[in-house]
Amino acid sequence: MRSKVARRSGVLVHPTSFPGDWGIGDLGAAAREFLDFLGKTHQKIWQVLPLGPTGDDGSPYASYSANAGNPLLISIEDLVADGVEISVTPPGNTVSIAQDLHTVKEAKFAALALAAKAFRGNDNLVAAYTIFCAEQAEWLDDYALFMALKDGHSHKAWNQWPPHLAQRDPSALNHARAQLNEAVDFYKFTQFAFFRQWGVLRRYAHDRGIEIVGDIPFYVAFDSVDVWANPANFELMPETREPALMGGVPPDYFSETGQLWGNPVYNWAHLESTGFEWWIKRFKLLIQHVDVIRIDHFRGFEAFWQVPHGEKTAVNGTWAKCPGMAFFQKLQQDMGHLPVWAEDLGLLTHEVTDLRDTFSFPGMKVLQFAFGDSGAENPYLPINFEPNFVCYTGTHDNDTVVGWWNSLTQKQQQQVLDYTGPVLEQDIHWAMIRLAMGSVADTVVVPLQDFLGLGTEARTNVPGQAKGNWSWRYEAGAITPDIAHKLRAMTTTFGRASNS
Repeated sequence: MRSKVARRSGVLVHPTSFPGDWGIGDLGAAAREFLDFLGKTHQKIWQVLPLGPTGDDGSPYASYSANAGNPLLISIEDLVADGVEISVTPPGNTVSIAQDLHTVKEAKFAALALAAKAFRGNDNLVAAYTIFCAEQAEWLDDYALFMALKDGHSHKAWNQWPPHLAQRDPSALNHARAQLNEAVDFYKFTQFAFFRQWGVLRRYAHDRGIEIVGDIPFYVAFDSVDVWANPANFELMPETREPALMGGVPPDYFSETGQLWGNPVYNWAHLESTGFEWWIKRFKLLIQHVDVIRIDHFRGFEAFWQVPHGEKTAVNGTWAKCPGMAFFQKLQQDMGHLPVWAEDLGLLTHEVTDLRDTFSFPGMKVLQFAFGDSGAENPYLPINFEPNFVCYTGTHDNDTVVGWWNSLTQKQQQQVLDYTGPVLEQDIHWAMIRLAMGSVADTVVVPLQDFLGLGTEARTNVPGQAKGNWSWRYEAGAITPDIAHKLRAMTTTFGRASNS
């Protein structure tokens, strides 16, 4: 039986979106200011996207590691305050990741390279670094070597490296570690710095009664240390080691040709034979750093859409079963209570909902999906909610509320107004937030863009669009006292205010 959950609300925003002078948000002062805003408005939840290191497209769902942190999120100013004696000048807030993430990375990594050498002059930091490397060696050693090898091979995918490295010949790996020792140490330092700052920020959140909801993607990127170091866990082609079967979803609300993600699907027979060890370690590592885990593409744990190698769209895929029930039983056996939310959007079957409900995982309700042809039967309308759900105005894959509203026909807009009551057009975002807050859903999460009343230009991601995603960040001062006042009042009115 599910224990009673206090009504609560929170905000979805990824750290990359914080303002600052490095062209990308970080874990420093702006993050603390944001948490102060959450605390003052009685919010209990900060939801983030995956925190791993990304490629030049900036997608947190295409990370080089399932366990590492993104070095671009390290606050250089906080490194200096922590005792790393470097003098650097940030490029200024005119540099935007929407314009050139590569330029941002160059500036940040140049500063981090200086810090990786300078920190060794601080005995306390060196001692903490030594402990960190020993405690995290199981994933850290492979990650640091993987990144050093990518740098040494013109950032090519790991299966394009010399065969003895791609196939992880032990003597070749030992030689590479010795040869690339400085680069390996650099990448270990970035992880030490990231998780040191993340730990400080998480404690800052807890001091304000705020829990952090992290995100665990169902798939990992092909060009990642996870696939390179654990090839038996994936369906790969024997010769080229490319994905034999690729992950994605069939045609849906977002795309007429489905979504072809390109990630290799799992060899679930092998994973099950190991007691799901790799997956369980993933969950255990993440829960060290967040309070709740949102499982992206939860339905994949019941059945997943697999597309043969060489296909250009996801149309010609097939469903394959996943031993999700056995996995979550083993995970629960190992971890006890599972603080998990299920991203159960998309094509749902009773098998998927049964899997979700067997473990009492809260599912998701997205208000932008509530106004369609199904009328009062629409499961995303608040009249059809049950308490054990998380209600969103939209997710990182949706348009903002304002952008969504502007895309509706006049008939569709009237359908919304028939439900909300009369609303001034400039207040449509607050009307949708109010709808979420007043619902019976235990938890409400609203993207920050919706509190700010921003349009499509502030959208986080357009599924199926290759470029221009993950680049939004807000300006300093965007969260005004008026916004804070409205949020605090609404949170209190609908019984979601913090008791702390």
